Amino acid sequence: MKKNSLKILCLLFSVAAIAQQPKTKKEFTTSGKKITVYTTAENSKLRLTSTDNLTFSAAKQPLETEFSVFVEPAKKFQTFMGIGGAITDASAEIFAKLSKEKQAEFLNAYYDQQKGIGYSLLRTTIQSSDFSSGSYSYIEEGDKDLKTFSIDHDRQYRIPLIKQAIQKAGGKLTTYVAPWSPNAFMKSNKNVLKGGTLLPEYYQTWANFYAKFIKAYEKEGIPIWGTSTQNEPMATQTWESCIYTAEAERDFIKNYLGPTLKKENLGDKKIIVWDHNRDLMNYRANVIYSDPEAAKYVWGMGFHWYETWSGGAPMFDNVGKVNEAYPDKKLMFTEGCIEKFDAAKYQFWGNAERYGTNMIHDFNNGTVAWTDWNILLDQNGGPNHVGNFCFAPIHADTTTGELIYTPSFYYIGHFSKFIHLNAVRVSTAVSRSALLSTSFLNTDGTMATIVMNQSANELTYNLIIGAEKSVVKIPAHAIQTLVY
Repeated sequence: MKKNSLKILCLLFSVAAIAQQPKTKKEFTTSGKKITVYTTAENSKLRLTSTDNLTFSAAKQPLETEFSVFVEPAKKFQTFMGIGGAITDASAEIFAKLSKEKQAEFLNAYYDQQKGIGYSLLRTTIQSSDFSSGSYSYIEEGDKDLKTFSIDHDRQYRIPLIKQAIQKAGGKLTTYVAPWSPNAFMKSNKNVLKGGTLLPEYYQTWANFYAKFIKAYEKEGIPIWGTSTQNEPMATQTWESCIYTAEAERDFIKNYLGPTLKKENLGDKKIIVWDHNRDLMNYRANVIYSDPEAAKYVWGMGFHWYETWSGGAPMFDNVGKVNEAYPDKKLMFTEGCIEKFDAAKYQFWGNAERYGTNMIHDFNNGTVAWTDWNILLDQNGGPNHVGNFCFAPIHADTTTGELIYTPSFYYIGHFSKFIHLNAVRVSTAVSRSALLSTSFLNTDGTMATIVMNQSANELTYNLIIGAEKSVVKIPAHAIQTLVY
């Protein structure tokens, strides 16, 4: 009887152990799958257009003369957390000038997953930036105790647009914020413009400012996911700007910003460091992440694409090197736009290809999220109170009330529409430099492979996954998303 009881007990333990084992995820397979191809191409009407339905067949060793894209679903990397753009004062002011019909069209274009390109990420500013009609503050000058703090300025244009964007996106947009400058009285140059540094005696006041802002926005029904320490902390600009060396940013986070957010019950808010170009990101990472007391408060690093101002090429490898050195910290592209607005170049294809190239390289180097700059500007590339006029993916001509969609909008859409939240990037490589590619496995089991043709020729390429392949045509200067 004892032996039988022991057997039953062992059996129960075995059943319990099996029940507790994690269920193995079904491996990705191409078996029985069809490929839907969406294409955007220069000198055509193709704009996120469904252009082909393909099937898989047996693959064999490709030749050196062929163009091929290789996807290995078993090799998985970072988890995707979104693509979006910035709602600046400029974007919100122009949106307010549109007719109700055009406002609805605009919101659908960016934030509706079916009708539009499905943005899931949003950046906005703490106080004014160059893309405001003028400089402004949430406090009266000299108020070190922040007794006059109020976000009333933002209630006119910015907050209403953010709320509508969140609603259109299905009730959730991962929203993060960034300051361009502390108030003049807190700075070494006594000016919100033209650089300067935060005076040490105002470190605590400024840390309190972030907490006040986050709480004020959350009271408005706008959840804040995180904040960067400072937009472009090594750039002395003609507009709102403030300089932090790597050591200064480290110490501000370690001694003030991190502890203050924690004390104010905002310890769940993510802190993003750097928020500037790829050129110096490795130094900033080394200094801040090597200090455990600072690093414990930091979610990861934000970066921009403007390092090409010096005449060099984009420093994509630096992103990968930060990722390699600090794999426990995340990477987020926090700002990019096409500079030097020129209305004659609304449809200039090179602008869109800049987006495609940057996005593919950044994702392949470990980036988890990607944020464009202004979501909307007017026919002058503004408003901008210091004349720093730029492009946005969509412009509004305020004289006619029409929306102008640039090719960049569609190139971004090839990623944001088809890569879903919590997708995982998988290994993807190309055999020829004319092509660029990245792939993400969505949680519903579908794969989205983005392929960009940088050449002036139509190309035929193999999409090879394991022992199966499909043969795909891509027009000259085009981008495709293959969903399968």
